[in-house]
Amino acid sequence: MSQEISDRGCDFKSTNERATLRYVITKGAETRAAILDEAVLVVSRVGFSDLTIGQLAEQTQMSKSGLFAHFKSKEQLQLDTLEHARRRFVDLVVRPALSAERGEPRVRTLFEGWLEWASNSLDGGCIFVAASAELDDRPGELRDALVRSETDWLELLATVARAAVAEGHFSSDLDAEQFAFQVHGVMLAYHHARRLLRDEAAGMRARTAFDAVLVAARGT
Repeated sequence: MSQEISDRGCDFKSTNERATLRYVITKGAETRAAILDEAVLVVSRVGFSDLTIGQLAEQTQMSKSGLFAHFKSKEQLQLDTLEHARRRFVDLVVRPALSAERGEPRVRTLFEGWLEWASNSLDGGCIFVAASAELDDRPGELRDALVRSETDWLELLATVARAAVAEGHFSSDLDAEQFAFQVHGVMLAYHHARRLLRDEAAGMRARTAFDAVLVAARGT
């Protein structure tokens, strides 16, 4: 009996240790996510160059040593911030679009999701558009990661266009890569008009331009 009680005590201790470990890991992940949420906001306003552990410590009211324990370096903080923004974009823009009907409806949902992302999700607009201007002539890991993210986005636009061809919504001879290029161009023009020029008609102009791309894609 004493051995059984002892074994049960070990099991109880082990269970408590696992529960404590899960709590610590969960709290650590939540803290890290909250830090990266703030980092994404900072980058949307001032760019990656001005994102530092010291500045983020002030924004989050955490110690520099605590932040350093999460990221180790400014470079790692920048990379993790970009990846966090990418995952957030997938959750807010890509996943909802993939649940829409295949073909042109999915293309439209994707476009509208991007407009919402660029307009309302971040104080400084689309972090990827801003970073593209900032990093286009700065070789390095951060630029490479941004290029991969942008390439994936263009490939997704081309993929949903091909699906629209398969559904009979777009012309069978559509150049999907050219379609993606044109839609992306509309998005970039929207960001420029809204953020830099403060054009109140930017949204309307973007949708008008997008509709023209769709008309051409249908072959009508």
